[in-house]
Amino acid sequence: MREPEWKERFRDKIATAERAVAVVRPGQRVFVGSGAGEPQTLVEALSAREDLTDTEIVHILTLGVATYAEPRLGNRFRHNAYFIGPNVREAVKQGRADYTPVFLSEIPRLFRSGRVVIDVAMIEVSPPDERGYCSYGVSTDIVKAGAESARFVIAEVNEQMPRVSGDCFIHAKAIDLMVGSDRPVLEAVQGEPDELARRIARHIANLVVDGATLQLGIGTIPDAVLHYLGDFKDLGVHTEMFSDGLIPLVESGVVNNSRKTLHPGKIVTSFVMGSKALYDFVDGNPLVEFHPTEHTNDPFVIAQHDNMISINSAIEVDLTGQVCSDSLGTMFYSGIGGQVDFTRGASRSKNGKPVIALPSTVEGEMISRVVPTLKPGAGVVTSRGDVHYVVTEYGVAYLHGKSVRERAVAMINVAHPKFRPWLMAEAKERKLVYADQIELPIRPSTYPDELERRIESKDSVRLFLRPLKMTDEALLRDLFYQLSPESVQYRFFQMIKAMPHQKLQEFLRIDYEADMALVVLTSSVEEDAEMIAIAHYLKDPRSNFAEAAFLVRDDWQARGIGTQLMAALAEVAQSRGIAGFTADVLADNKRMLQVFHGCGYALESRLEGTVYSLKIPFGSPRLAGSAGDARRRSLGGRSTLL
Repeated sequence: MREPEWKERFRDKIATAERAVAVVRPGQRVFVGSGAGEPQTLVEALSAREDLTDTEIVHILTLGVATYAEPRLGNRFRHNAYFIGPNVREAVKQGRADYTPVFLSEIPRLFRSGRVVIDVAMIEVSPPDERGYCSYGVSTDIVKAGAESARFVIAEVNEQMPRVSGDCFIHAKAIDLMVGSDRPVLEAVQGEPDELARRIARHIANLVVDGATLQLGIGTIPDAVLHYLGDFKDLGVHTEMFSDGLIPLVESGVVNNSRKTLHPGKIVTSFVMGSKALYDFVDGNPLVEFHPTEHTNDPFVIAQHDNMISINSAIEVDLTGQVCSDSLGTMFYSGIGGQVDFTRGASRSKNGKPVIALPSTVEGEMISRVVPTLKPGAGVVTSRGDVHYVVTEYGVAYLHGKSVRERAVAMINVAHPKFRPWLMAEAKERKLVYADQIELPIRPSTYPDELERRIESKDSVRLFLRPLKMTDEALLRDLFYQLSPESVQYRFFQMIKAMPHQKLQEFLRIDYEADMALVVLTSSVEEDAEMIAIAHYLKDPRSNFAEAAFLVRDDWQARGIGTQLMAALAEVAQSRGIAGFTADVLADNKRMLQVFHGCGYALESRLEGTVYSLKIPFGSPRLAGSAGDARRRSLGGRSTLL
């Protein structure tokens, strides 16, 4: 078979892998290319050398072989990980390899400044084009800085390496030796997200807006988020990496990068890891630009994207918002990576949202990942001052600008229900929350996130309807103090001038079964939201009817919100086996009476003085058709489950 043309042009640089790695001398520092761009042939050849001693190997995560980290080669090599991958984790754990905690954005500066001298860089590239330029292919990240800073560069030139666009090229003149290769690029195929990942992703998707720019890492949660973005428009991507899950959103036009405020029209990344289909997608694709991490991960660059949303994972988060994501107690597990870079960049973006996402438990729900304090020895990767959103399968905790008390309550609310009593007891012991903070039952109720939905007012304002949360005290207080005296009288049948913490606690004490409350917010994003309405029922176990009450802020009345709340509350009550509603309504509260009379069910009414006593059995809809039909009519077809 005829040799590739590039070998003819650069014959003076061509070498076998064994001859190329022979340039490495004892005591030198060798940089190895990242991720799926690991030069496997060169690593194998270097590891086979028996004459080396005290040779340092540096890199971030690699997908392939790491024979140099095996115990049998401990006298020849010592690895220094800037991010700990599975192939070197045991070596770091046993002390046979080192770990350097550092922001991904700052590693290139270590190389370029000479503080970390790279004697030899071993990289993998695409074949040179007619002008002599090779692409770094699937991994530009810190490889570009490593190669440009190295005293000697060895490139594994792989015929199967994609040729990509961006700031991701090295000229053959800058390569000292070239080793031909034709082996498949390393793959990291992601499985289908499980139900747990999907529940977390659903909450994250509620934070996304049309035109947002996303940072998506690798893993089941970021991939699951992509499943919930199909109805969005004009999304963009600026990330350190992405995987296969992004491709369908590009092909459907959801991700078109048209509203990005930096690099419009382009997906910007520093590396990719996935399947061959992903590598074929980026090969020669001008839509995707690869840039080094000193650009992609620079917080000041990230912050230039309006509506920047970053999604990063964690190992555990404490009640005050401290995030550990690189260690299991004293055992180093992964690394800082780009989490802080993107958290700080997104937080400084106009309308940006930095998200920390994690399952609430580990090891079969035996261990909580929301903890009173981080494990002894655990590292704080993202400080409590940097954290904005923490998301688990139980919801979203918004922490930025919140007091320690508010943070603790929010974190307990997204913990696994069986750990919430313990967490609350720990919070009270440490005086993080009120001494009379709501005591959680031994078997706390699970927040019914399936009841969350978007609705529209009569004048087409988009709103968000969801169950009341334990963390809604501030929103509930604000709602009360914006009510007119007339609305207070209608709701409470007396004048109430104050709503202190002690009274608010009683409203928040619900079990989502016999005691349910639904609220309407101006936004699904908590820090942007105002509470404008609330509906509540409390079941009487003797009659199996529930007493219902409604409250809509004055400036939102007569806009169809009460009608939609009534329909939603009735739907929930029926799903929980409740036979119907009872209610007491002041005779001059005409709007509320209209809501009840228009609910679609037969209504029994009795006037006693100035109060109507109402009874509404669900079993006999007054309007033609089913109760479900009545609900759909009252919602005008505009309310959809998320």
